[in-house]
Amino acid sequence: MHSFTYQVPTEVVFGADTHLQAAQYVRKYGGSRVLVIYGGGSAVRSGLLDRVCEGLRDDGLTVETLGGVQPNPRVALVREGVQKAQAMQADFILAVGGGSVIDTAKAVAHGAANPGLDVWNDIWLQPANLKKSMAVGAVLTIPAAGSETSDSAVLTDGDSGMKRGLNTQLNRPVFAILDPKLPATLPAFQLGCGVTDIMMHTLDRYFNPDMDNQLTDELAEALLRVVIDNGLKVLKDPENQQAMSEILWAGSLSHNGLTGLGGRKDFAPHQLGHALGGMFDKAHGATLAAIWGSWARYTCKGDANVGRFARYARNVWHLDGEAMGDMELALGGIAATESYFQALGMPTCLEELVGRTLDGETLAELAYQCSYSGTRTIGTFMVLNQDDMLAIYTAANGRRKLSFEQ
Repeated sequence: MHSFTYQVPTEVVFGADTHLQAAQYVRKYGGSRVLVIYGGGSAVRSGLLDRVCEGLRDDGLTVETLGGVQPNPRVALVREGVQKAQAMQADFILAVGGGSVIDTAKAVAHGAANPGLDVWNDIWLQPANLKKSMAVGAVLTIPAAGSETSDSAVLTDGDSGMKRGLNTQLNRPVFAILDPKLPATLPAFQLGCGVTDIMMHTLDRYFNPDMDNQLTDELAEALLRVVIDNGLKVLKDPENQQAMSEILWAGSLSHNGLTGLGGRKDFAPHQLGHALGGMFDKAHGATLAAIWGSWARYTCKGDANVGRFARYARNVWHLDGEAMGDMELALGGIAATESYFQALGMPTCLEELVGRTLDGETLAELAYQCSYSGTRTIGTFMVLNQDDMLAIYTAANGRRKLSFEQ
C-alpha cells in the first residue's frame, strides 16, 4: 500500500426531504448572498428550484439564479456565472442538480474568488494559479458523477471542443444534500448514465498496478456489487427509495477517494471518454460505457493484469473460478460488465455511441486529442501512448452482441 493523505471535509446530509434544509447549511457555512446554479428544466418543472430558493429567501438570504447548465458543462456559462457572482457580491455558490451543475458551481466559485484570472486559460489550464475559492454547496438531483464530495471538476471549451478536468482540494463542496426522493423524475437514460459513471469511478481506481490494498480493494468490490444490484432496480422503478438511497450513497463514495486509497489511480477510460465527449458532445456515462470493454481487453495482458481482471470476475460478478482459468475468468468479467452496461441502456461501442462507425481519420484525431497532441501518456494499470489510444478507439469502433443475466 502506498502512502496517502485523506481528507474529505464535505458534510453529507442524507435523507428524504433534506433539500428543505438547504438554507440552514448555507448559513452554517457563512453564506448570506447566494448564487444558485441549476441545469435544464427539470429543477424548475418539479418545483425543486422554487422550494430551495424560497427556503433561502425565507431565511433572510439574498438569492439570484443562473440556469442553462448542459451536460459537458461549458466554459462560456461559467464566465457568465462569474460575472453574475461578482456583480451581486456573492459569498456562496449553491448547485441544484447533478455533476455538470456542481462542476459549473465549482468553476464559478474559483473564477469569482479570483477576479484577475480567466477561469479557463488561467485556472483550468494552469491549475497552479488557483490559491483560493468560494464556498460551494450541493443539492444533488442525479446520482452519477460524485462531484458532490469529490476534489475534481470537468469543463468543456465550446470553441475548441477541449474537455479538461481539474483536481484540487478547493473543489470539495462544504456540504452535500442527498435526498433519495429527488432523482425519481429522471429519464431512464440519465439514470443509466449515472449508474455507469458510479461504477467507472470505482473501476478506474480498482484497476491500478498496486495490488496489495486488501481493505481498499474489498471496499471497492462491495461498492460495485451494491451498485450492480440496485442499478437496474432504480431504472425499473425510480421511486424505489431504498434502491435509490444505495445508489446515491455509492455515487458519493465512489468519487471521494475512498475506493482507491493506497493505490495509483488509472482513469485511462475517463481520459478516452473525455475526448469522445468533447468531440461528439455525448453524455459522460455513455462515453465511458462505449470505451471500457475495449480498454479492458487491450490492457488484459501479463499475469498481474490478467489476475486482477480474474479477481474482479470472481469477487464482483461471482463467476466460478474453479471451472475456468484466469484468462477465461478475466474475459468473462469484462463481458459481464459490458452486458450490464447494455442492460442499463448504454452503448458498448462507438457505433452505438455516435450512430455510425468512425473513419480512420476521426479515430486518429481522437487519439491525438486524448494524448494532448502527442504530449502525454495516460493510465497506470497500463501506461498508454497515442498509438495505444488509437488501437483502443479502433477496437471500440465495432459492435458486439451481448446479453446480461443476473
